[in-house]
Amino acid sequence: MAEKILIFGKDAWPYTRAAREAYAKENKDVEYIKVASHSDQLDVMLKHSNGVRKVPVIVEGGKVTIGFDGGTWGV
Repeated sequence: MAEKILIFGKDAWPYTRAAREAYAKENKDVEYIKVASHSDQLDVMLKHSNGVRKVPVIVEGGKVTIGFDGGTWGV
């Protein structure tokens, strides 16, 4: 069974929304974490991103991706 994918983001941010929609379209098992309303989770995100404060931060299979470019995703 595949490991759950984590998406750290903000609801209003279009790239967070695009990432969530793209993973949902692919029926991926995703946990979405709203960093704006969960400061403890913001700290977790910052550990994954080495302190970079840019969303979304996507953690998939041990790989961390900062930002989302829907044009090249899934290729």
